[in-house]
Amino acid sequence: MPAASHRPCTPPVPHVLRAYALLADGHRGALLGPDGVLGWLCVPRWDSDAVLSALIGGPGWYGVTPTGAYVPGGRYEDGGLVYRSRWVTRGGVVECREALARPAGPHRAVLLRRVVAVDGPAELEVSLHLAAGFGTAGAATARDGAGRWTLRTGPLHGRLTGLPDARPGRCGGLHAVLRLPAGARHDLMLELGDRPPAAPPDPDRAWRDTEAAWAADVPGPDELAGLPGRRDVRHAYAVLTGLTGPDGGSVAAATTSLPERAEQGRNYDYRYVWIRDQAYLGQALAARGPHPLLAGSARFVTARLLTDGPDLAPAYTLDGGPVPDLHRLELPGYPGGFDVAGNLVNRQFQLDGFGEALLLLAAAARHDQLDADGRRAAVVAAEAIAARHREPDCGIWEIHPDHWTHSRLTCAAGLRAAADALRRPDWLPLAERLTAAALAESLHPSGRWQRSPDDPAVDAALLLPALRGAVPAHARPTRATLAAVLADLADDHHCYRFRHRPGPLAEAEGAFLLCGFLVSLAQLQQGRLPEALRWYERNRAACGPAGLYAEEYDIAQRQLRGNLPQAFVHALLLETATRLAQAG
Repeated sequence: MPAASHRPCTPPVPHVLRAYALLADGHRGALLGPDGVLGWLCVPRWDSDAVLSALIGGPGWYGVTPTGAYVPGGRYEDGGLVYRSRWVTRGGVVECREALARPAGPHRAVLLRRVVAVDGPAELEVSLHLAAGFGTAGAATARDGAGRWTLRTGPLHGRLTGLPDARPGRCGGLHAVLRLPAGARHDLMLELGDRPPAAPPDPDRAWRDTEAAWAADVPGPDELAGLPGRRDVRHAYAVLTGLTGPDGGSVAAATTSLPERAEQGRNYDYRYVWIRDQAYLGQALAARGPHPLLAGSARFVTARLLTDGPDLAPAYTLDGGPVPDLHRLELPGYPGGFDVAGNLVNRQFQLDGFGEALLLLAAAARHDQLDADGRRAAVVAAEAIAARHREPDCGIWEIHPDHWTHSRLTCAAGLRAAADALRRPDWLPLAERLTAAALAESLHPSGRWQRSPDDPAVDAALLLPALRGAVPAHARPTRATLAAVLADLADDHHCYRFRHRPGPLAEAEGAFLLCGFLVSLAQLQQGRLPEALRWYERNRAACGPAGLYAEEYDIAQRQLRGNLPQAFVHALLLETATRLAQAG
């Protein structure tokens, strides 16, 4: 039974990843623990340095926590990323309604927190420690005549409203005890940005606007009638909306440095937009029909293709800039990991990105959401495949360069889809050549696809070519690859990517949730609806109480692994639910 520490200068202890909720507004996101502590926030945008970094051992956090013993709980309000933290104390029940205000701008984040004494009086400890630059910058505070606190840390300006009785602590933070009688409510509002704040928003108006923005962007429950796991599907829409910026790009995850496997050295910064992931998101949305997120995905990928052409990078910042070089941070790290910013993907060539881009643009065209620029971008992608398909690339798993079968078949799928949707039959011969080369060079003696001409292993990514139309569903390689994945990479209706080494799969990494949903789709493609539903439901359950999915799932410990939340997992959940409903 947790209790507030009453040590306001002591950084909060991190929780297991399944315990966190996400607040997001498209430009940035915060992670909220069950103790009411916001331990992660980058301002003004996703890839900025963190100002709250306690999640990975930094000195920045913002907590609103009951002072005595309590049992934590909470839930999202339906249809958005407005979270209600809930604590049952010995004196009653207290809730805190939490959100990043929407609609949001690029320069300022507004954190809304409304504390309500639901049953009985409430007493909470409030502690605010701002530390820009991943904790390298201290904070300065000053209170004005209206009881508002003006804040400054590094390049960031801030203001805290609603806590006039706070006191600066010896460690530089602001601290207070908030006492509410039964039935009372109290608003706290923290503004942070790269410019001095203007007039403070009215909390009631900010809450109304935030509710209206989520209602406009997330489908209502009736629109999703008939989908298995409708509530989770609706939540996936909210998560993907929260992770998507105004230019249509969606960050792969909100965080950096959350380890995929403790002490294994697999820590990455995923606060960027991957072309492949963007295509997965768009494909998932297109399965249901036209949607603003589909149009935004196509718009973002179009801009990158028209700018970079055959040198398309695997990933970009939210505004289309280059991903910074990998570098270490001087922080203790999330337990079991270490801290990094930037990503080595900025030095890689990934051929499948061009095929995924064509699949996305074709899907947008089928729903009349592709403009003239998008059609020009498709030509660029097709020409890049023609020019570069013989080069080794780093592939979907971003490892050593090879002639990966998945990359070439994904390009074949993209060319076929775009040839049909954009009426470019002249692209079909190249698709045929890519498929013929894969059949000649990468077909295992057992009849399944192997990873590359020189790597005979099984890989769950090789389920994708048939799902995307590179080869027929009834073809022998399609059926044999699914059989091999089930035999070699599946465990209790979870799926691993590939074998890193001999021995139990779980010793190398967690099950890959993306692959679990791919197996469900592959089973459905083979007409095995009951088994497809089993795979879908098993992987749908691999989340925390807040309904967020990480990249990997530790089957033995039932824990999330890797950065949180992982956008492509939410996208594949959405696509799988849609296709299951269509089949049923």
